[in-house]
Amino acid sequence: MQGYCESLTEYKRLKTKEVKIGELLLGNYHPIRLQTMTTTDTMDTAGTVEQTIRCIEAGAELVRITAPSKKEAENLLTIRNELHKRGYRTPLVADIHFTPNAAEVAARIVEKVRVNPGNYIDKKKFEFIEYTNSAYNAEIERIQQRFTPLVKICKEYGTSMRIGTNHGSLSDRIMSRYGDTPMGMVESAMEFLRIARYEDYHNIVLSMKSSNPQVMVQAYRLLVKQMQEEFNECYPLHLGVTEAGDGEDGRIKSAIGIGSLLEDGLGDTIRVSLTEDPELEIPVCRDIVKRYTLAGKVETGSSGTTPLPYSPFEYKRRETFTVDHVGSTHVPVVVADLSKAGIITPAVLQSVGYTYEAQLDKWNISDAAADYIYITEPNLDFALPGTLKVLVPADKWVDSADKEKYFPIFDIAGYNAAAPKSAVANFVMSDCNGSFPVELENIGNDPTVVLCLSSTHGNAMQSVRAMFIELLKRGIKNPVILVTDSNLQTSDEHLIHFATETGALFLDGLGDGICLGMTAEAYEGSVTQLNASGRNYTQNTTVEQFINNTAFSILQATRTRISKTEYISCPSCGRTLFDLQETTAKIRAVTNHLKGVKIAIMGCIVNGPGEMADADFGYVGSGPGKITLYRGKEVVKRAVNSEIAVEELINLLKENNAWIEP
Repeated sequence: MQGYCESLTEYKRLKTKEVKIGELLLGNYHPIRLQTMTTTDTMDTAGTVEQTIRCIEAGAELVRITAPSKKEAENLLTIRNELHKRGYRTPLVADIHFTPNAAEVAARIVEKVRVNPGNYIDKKKFEFIEYTNSAYNAEIERIQQRFTPLVKICKEYGTSMRIGTNHGSLSDRIMSRYGDTPMGMVESAMEFLRIARYEDYHNIVLSMKSSNPQVMVQAYRLLVKQMQEEFNECYPLHLGVTEAGDGEDGRIKSAIGIGSLLEDGLGDTIRVSLTEDPELEIPVCRDIVKRYTLAGKVETGSSGTTPLPYSPFEYKRRETFTVDHVGSTHVPVVVADLSKAGIITPAVLQSVGYTYEAQLDKWNISDAAADYIYITEPNLDFALPGTLKVLVPADKWVDSADKEKYFPIFDIAGYNAAAPKSAVANFVMSDCNGSFPVELENIGNDPTVVLCLSSTHGNAMQSVRAMFIELLKRGIKNPVILVTDSNLQTSDEHLIHFATETGALFLDGLGDGICLGMTAEAYEGSVTQLNASGRNYTQNTTVEQFINNTAFSILQATRTRISKTEYISCPSCGRTLFDLQETTAKIRAVTNHLKGVKIAIMGCIVNGPGEMADADFGYVGSGPGKITLYRGKEVVKRAVNSEIAVEELINLLKENNAWIEP
């Protein structure tokens, strides 16, 4: 074990205990299971049954249904019986918050219950409490007394359990001792797990969910480390980024959080939490998981022994020097690959954030404007925007007239012998294939070199990470641009590939820039496929625009470069008190120009002040047709009529100097 995974530099899945959920086996190298959650009112038996069937037919291997009170828990029996009557025996999971009596009812009916240790017994009032050790231990004993009955019921009925910690709903007790930290999330779950183990109950899955992929990944890693140290074994892991949102942002954020852990060999079941119909989550789950069933993703036979020269349990950006505007304290740069875009004109640059107004002879530069473009021929016949630089192949760069705007790209094998070179910035490409290039011995710490790392290896992310480990060990501080190409077909496949390959590294502080591209075949296919996907694209969407937006979304999701408004939007469930999809679209339409503002849109109080902990402002359902507005975790306006709630949210933004006119 490398602290939290079997191997840092190859793909090797972590062995976990086997858990039985009805007839479904989870963990212990069984396939990674796909699941989702219904959005219907649980008391609407017919609606819940029909939606559950749609999820099952889409490929869900588990379906979760909310049980906020005893009456919903009891109705799970009717739902289950109707599904069985119609030939569907996919395991059902009861989702429990606040109500132990509902959990104890549900555990006798369905195959699995999910409890949140932050609100199953403890209450959350956002109070700081000074605990002595004896007082804290007394609280643990109280939890044991209240939680043990559920454990015994699950053991008697053969029901499995997920102990699901959420970053935003940690109890006041945990927050008071551990703070708002990944370690607090881990300890919240471990308290419940220790009680279950004391009762010799092991049919358990664990999760560490957060809307922030950085926090989520660190918490899962810490959990594995803690279980190994304390028990010398690990329970299966349910992976998910909570409140990921919708569209491309929801898919990218989920792929970064879930994919980063799957790359480490962690994870036995996944759920992608999108603010969309639940059956639409399953194809995204499938696209994420299939990366680990393809021949290219090689499972190694050894556990690896390479020590890690940085902490995977906290974010710290790798120390580098600056070349041009790359590295050191600069935000990661975006390089737009325009090599397949044909003749480069001002209109082409609009796809990567630059709009030219011919009448005024000026450029408008968006927040998502690429910092560099890559083209194959120098000497464009128009003046470039002031902030934009150009990368060209080294053999063409020698002919460029403007050596301050144009920089050369070299292959690592030819850089040392090449002449001439730029006195400012040279971009040097290297394929990471498991061995340290001898050429880097001379190139390392050259003050003009930006390394561009990619990998054609089946385990590409691990191979690039292995190179970073070597750079750190050898004290080589050149900035690095992560280069990733996709040869896949659909927009979702591209998003997941790009997000997983690069996002996993950015979460660990590795990378000073990003350059995404497609193979020629994938590029041609995407020209048609993007505009046929019917999601957020128009007939004018170009591949370059799609790739550029994806790059900025990856940096946003990893919290390494903020360029737009962020929405923390729950996926809806039977507790939801308004139409989440419609409301999210409405709020996004009027606030998507507010760079750096985080807005949470939550369907009910369960997903309210707790799970939106990372947001600046919150819009939370508090009753039929009623909304509560938050500033951070503070209630600002209660019982706002939903018809005027979006307008009131804008007023709240204005009152807090977070609003600018579109």
